[in-house]
Amino acid sequence: MSQPLFLKSVLQEKIWGGKHLSQYGLDLPSDKVGEYWAISAHPNGRSTIKNGEYAGQTLDELYANHRELFGNSDKEVFPLLTKILDANDWLSVQVHPDDEYGLAHEGELGKTECWYILSAEPNAEIIYGHTAKSKEELTQMIESADWDHLLTRVKVKTGDFFYVPSGTMHAIGAGIMVLETQQSSDTTYRVYDFDRKDDSGNLRELHIKQSIDVLNIPGDQTPDNQVRTEKFEGADITTLVQSDFFDVYKWDIHGQHDFIKKAIYTLVSVLDGQGNIQVDGQEYPLTKGDHFILPSDIEAWTLSGNMTIIASNPEK
Repeated sequence: MSQPLFLKSVLQEKIWGGKHLSQYGLDLPSDKVGEYWAISAHPNGRSTIKNGEYAGQTLDELYANHRELFGNSDKEVFPLLTKILDANDWLSVQVHPDDEYGLAHEGELGKTECWYILSAEPNAEIIYGHTAKSKEELTQMIESADWDHLLTRVKVKTGDFFYVPSGTMHAIGAGIMVLETQQSSDTTYRVYDFDRKDDSGNLRELHIKQSIDVLNIPGDQTPDNQVRTEKFEGADITTLVQSDFFDVYKWDIHGQHDFIKKAIYTLVSVLDGQGNIQVDGQEYPLTKGDHFILPSDIEAWTLSGNMTIIASNPEK
């Protein structure tokens, strides 16, 4: 019988992490938890199937051995990763490579990502882009630590959305929580880390050469992303982004709504509220903090209740 694949996943402690992820029903090992890799087949943090005949298998095992659940995809690795991040302090100023550079230099995919802002304290901000117009100017401003003039800061609020292609200078600021949809990659090049020291008293490693190699020039060409919302009986469906790597949607459920499959499979995260999903006559309860995959053998489903959901599909 076709059914959703519910997941149990891993927490990642970070120097900039906090304790707000506990609101998603997670048992935190410390007050420095920065990330929950909610849907992941990456070797640095694998999700495990919780239900059905595949219970106990990791997502990478399932993808390798049952490719029929994923539309017989020819992608070598499961291509997407969904995270929730709790930035109690600034993340490093960083950049990610594209696929060509990532595969050549790191042996894994590059990283295009996007952020849905779950919550933001008053006056919270991110870094999103830079001001350099040439590689020479970029190099000079980095080497002289002219961060005030190089980095572009943007105020954010709850409900904002940002598409962050590879090559984009970026950082998430203190007091922000995000749901991140990204390519399945853990390659990050740090440009600047606010001169922080780790628990051993050491400055964290920077990756200046790699960063200059992959940063977009000029750095102010952030994408003009068009967010649009369609209203239906029982649901408002917002298209957050449609890209070469993933499509991401927000489903605001306020009643009951029937869905028909439009992609080979779908990743789903319940951000708030509660309700249920019905698949092939079987109902499954849903609540805040649930994460699951609708595999390719599910052709239709019904969501009911009052919930805010982020859903994503891999590239066509």
